[in-house]
Amino acid sequence: MAPPNDPVNSISSVHRVGKWEKYFSLSNSKFCVKGVPLLNDVPNNVSFSPFCSIYQSSDAPIPLLQRVLPLSHKGGFLGFYKDEPCDRFMNSLGRFDGRDFLSIFRFKTWWSTMWVGNSGSDLQMETQWVLLDVPEIRSYVIIIPIIEGSFRSALRPGSGGQLMICAESGSTKVKASSFDAIAYVHASDNPYTLMKEAYSVLRVHLNTFRLLEEKTAPNIVDKFGWCTWDAFYLTVEPVGVWHGLNDFVKGGVSPRFLIIDDGWQSISVDGEKPDEDAKNLVLGGTQMTARLHRLDECEKFRKYRGGSMLGPDAPSFDPKRPKMLISKAIELEHAEKARDKAIQSGIADLSEYEEKIRKFRQDLDAMFGSEDSNSSIQGCGSCSCTTEKYGMKAFTRDLRTKFKGLDDIYVWHALCGAWGGVRPGATHLNSKIIPCKVSPGLDGTMDDLAVVKIVEGGIGLVHPDQAEDFYNSMHSYLAEVGITGVKVDVIHTLEYISDENGGRVELANAYYKGLSSSLSKNFKGNGLISSMQQCNDFFFLGTNQISMGRVGDDFWFQDPNGDPMGVYWLQGVHMIHCAYNSMWMGQIIQPDWDMFQSDHLCAKFHAGSRAICGGPVYVSDSVGGHNFDLIMKLVHPDGTIPRCQHFALPTRDCLFKNPLFDQKTILKIWNFNRYGGVIGAFNCQGAGWDPKERRIKGFSQCYKPMSGSVHVHDIEWDQKIEAAELGKAEEYVVYLDQAEEMHLMTPESDAIQVTIQPSTFELFSFVPVEKLSHTLSFAPIGLTNMFNSGGTIQELEYVKTVVEKNAKIKVKGIGNFLAYSSEPPNKCYLNGAEVAYEWVASGKLTLNLAWVEEAAGISDVVFVFTN
Repeated sequence: MAPPNDPVNSISSVHRVGKWEKYFSLSNSKFCVKGVPLLNDVPNNVSFSPFCSIYQSSDAPIPLLQRVLPLSHKGGFLGFYKDEPCDRFMNSLGRFDGRDFLSIFRFKTWWSTMWVGNSGSDLQMETQWVLLDVPEIRSYVIIIPIIEGSFRSALRPGSGGQLMICAESGSTKVKASSFDAIAYVHASDNPYTLMKEAYSVLRVHLNTFRLLEEKTAPNIVDKFGWCTWDAFYLTVEPVGVWHGLNDFVKGGVSPRFLIIDDGWQSISVDGEKPDEDAKNLVLGGTQMTARLHRLDECEKFRKYRGGSMLGPDAPSFDPKRPKMLISKAIELEHAEKARDKAIQSGIADLSEYEEKIRKFRQDLDAMFGSEDSNSSIQGCGSCSCTTEKYGMKAFTRDLRTKFKGLDDIYVWHALCGAWGGVRPGATHLNSKIIPCKVSPGLDGTMDDLAVVKIVEGGIGLVHPDQAEDFYNSMHSYLAEVGITGVKVDVIHTLEYISDENGGRVELANAYYKGLSSSLSKNFKGNGLISSMQQCNDFFFLGTNQISMGRVGDDFWFQDPNGDPMGVYWLQGVHMIHCAYNSMWMGQIIQPDWDMFQSDHLCAKFHAGSRAICGGPVYVSDSVGGHNFDLIMKLVHPDGTIPRCQHFALPTRDCLFKNPLFDQKTILKIWNFNRYGGVIGAFNCQGAGWDPKERRIKGFSQCYKPMSGSVHVHDIEWDQKIEAAELGKAEEYVVYLDQAEEMHLMTPESDAIQVTIQPSTFELFSFVPVEKLSHTLSFAPIGLTNMFNSGGTIQELEYVKTVVEKNAKIKVKGIGNFLAYSSEPPNKCYLNGAEVAYEWVASGKLTLNLAWVEEAAGISDVVFVFTN
């Protein structure tokens, strides 16, 4: 018998006896919220069940249960039944027209993005959720397809406004005929509270994932790092990595984490020597049919000789070499595409195409030259050399010896090991090449080279029973050689190969359980970035331990389809992916907005968004290709960043708009700092999803200046307890980063009008004004040489006595400190010493701060105002 004060029983009792307003009803073929019809013509085989009739128990923490159960009357589950069992069903949930919606759909197997419309027929394939605007009751309703048993679901469009749901097991051997809870619906008068509540309820219901609030983000979350991908692609090797890190240090910025991306593994291609690494790979795509033939590093890393980069005779590195290899590889890729297009066109004589391909491949091989070009750093490369003197362990040790601030070194791997999995017979693991079958639900998604290649080669799948052994074998070795985390990519290949493995839910459960176990054992439980994972299977099944993941597609420095304007418009598309995906993903994982290149034409555009995204900042600069002035507006000299306190989200007036090609909407995102809020306004117009062509393309007519407005009310202050009081201020100072302007605003003030040029932005910092007396007002803005000036304020205290009033501020960073002060202070103290300052009648109070290494860059600033 449970004790009288048993908290679980107490919660259940409250849940059973509580009386709340009835939110949803289903009758007479109408599904309504508070009497307002949401879906009409609901089929008779569709059911609605209140949460309380489905909920049984949960492993959620008691505080979470105490929060969720009392609000669960605001939601419930949709289900349906069929006469005959099947492994895949399509069923209408009803029809809606004339109601604005925001949705997230998969435009590729791996990536999702936003879409808006006003009818069920406007939805896209593989929709992960749809948010409906219900202005009749000043509320919002979300419909989320979820997991039930061995089936997962997604929404899709139907004719005549029909909202369809697709439930599928991913295996012809796994069938069902009825569902009680295949989709969840929830209502709230606040769209951000709605997302938080809905995913909290699902966490309690499913018991298969945990919310971000239950986990700890990786150490890299508030630091600056470098990823090798765009710098080298598959040509990454130790000398280049070393010189890349050294570049940053010489430029005055110390990366605190390094991601060695694809190119470090031991992979081989079918038909070639099974125990030798594939040679002369450059671009992503060339490795996508290759498989792991051993679980440690490839030969070029295995041959690294410890200490070889620390001495005076360390080998040099030609930064032009990777660029030349990449350029030649692109020529080869274009030639191969031209041949493939010719084949599709029915051209019989391909000799001219084949000759070009042969010539480009020959040129590329010649450019690689001898594999022993850096013999001064190399050991013998044999298995016997895998001691502390050689290989990855020696390399990571030397990196940490040279670069003292390098806290974390991550490496890349695919969920199945390599893109093509693990080579059968090459390791102790039982792997088998499984042919890939793409789900019909992905028919409406974008053509993707990765999918083509994976389907072409199949996947060497380690038996699900060995998933834990598989990951632990890889990760324990990596941890032993100095690797502190992994970037796990290509996650959603599992759905291609689930037919013979119990279906996509069972297969995913086996792999995610193994991955989570290894993460806990080897990488402190959180040393992982998830990528190519933007589907509900992963979020509902794979995030019990994983706490960080990408929320956008890759950073593309140019359009792979050849549009010369893509160098510009693709960057706005990336921001839209990240901002809107964070609405749901941010409930479960720390959003990661991905890397960018600091010398890109739109680098400043990217930097502005990363500054306030709330996640880590990292670049993929080529060796020697840096804009340090730009980087230093994001990063402190010690490699930390002035990170926001939340994850950035689109403002309420952007939710049902299309900031990509409606020719009127600026993307606005909001976030918090410790002592204020921030809004970023970005002109992302100029591209977007084309449903007919099934691709993201440019819309040149939209690439033009956009006008909009910004107000303090755009910040959702109530979404973080610590920020709620900041939203109650009577007055705010507003600092415009790009315009370098300062304004005063009250909650009753008119909005600030702004015009943003294409691929540019403005950041608005809002800081509550403190009334120190009837005539004296004060507000610290922070370091204005940083994009997120408010993020540099670490502590703030106002002290009022009968003699004087003090503003005490701890500021991290170097540069120009700005505050608003309606009167000049009588004195200013910096780190205990009185110093001079500048004040002008407009209220601008400025002070120059140096970086004090002994204080970790934190300056104590005190402004004294005598009575």
